[in-house]
Amino acid sequence: MPMKPIDFDRSHGELHQVIGAYLGQPADDVPDRPSLALRACLRHTWRTRPWALSVAEQQLRDYAHNPPGRLRRRLGEFHPVPDVGLPEASIQGWLLLLADHIKQSIESAEAPSPSTLPETRWEWHARFPELGEFLGGWFAQDMSDEFSDHEAAVRDDDGATDRSLVVRLVGEIRELLALGLGEAEHALAVAELGMELDPPAPHSTGSRLASVADGLSGFRPEYA
Repeated sequence: MPMKPIDFDRSHGELHQVIGAYLGQPADDVPDRPSLALRACLRHTWRTRPWALSVAEQQLRDYAHNPPGRLRRRLGEFHPVPDVGLPEASIQGWLLLLADHIKQSIESAEAPSPSTLPETRWEWHARFPELGEFLGGWFAQDMSDEFSDHEAAVRDDDGATDRSLVVRLVGEIRELLALGLGEAEHALAVAELGMELDPPAPHSTGSRLASVADGLSGFRPEYA
């Protein structure tokens, strides 16, 4: 029978987080250098959930030493490792290499250097989860099929989303704007986070984000 959520989390939850960081990224880890994907995962996890690293290291080793057969994968009793572009015969060694890199990072207490901008799509979404949900869910190519314009989509999100999540969204927008990025970097950010439409005239990407944050927060500063 399929693995229950609690059993999945105990056995594969943190492994799933690490492997998910390789979405769209090459699994080109080598003994003296972790891949860009793993560095992004380490950087974010050190910043937000450092205690999870030791769990990930153990789950990677357990999975590598006890790989599931086809029947158990088909029954859902094991979490299948997504295709990362490596031959099946190389997966075990690769998982152990990831565990070694994580162990080395823990024991040396060294995290990858901070980065102003996330370096992978996974890191963008890990750092700005609510903004990714907002842009990817409401501003895809088919937005015009449901809403008359951008403002209608924003109003619909505001009305349909729990207020605490709206507050988090506003905070993430403010954090992104506080990085002091240029217009090209703002455009890259919203594209990585799932937005498929240009901002409505006369806005730039940055000014549009600021106006959305102002509208969702319900705050209007008063100037003398």
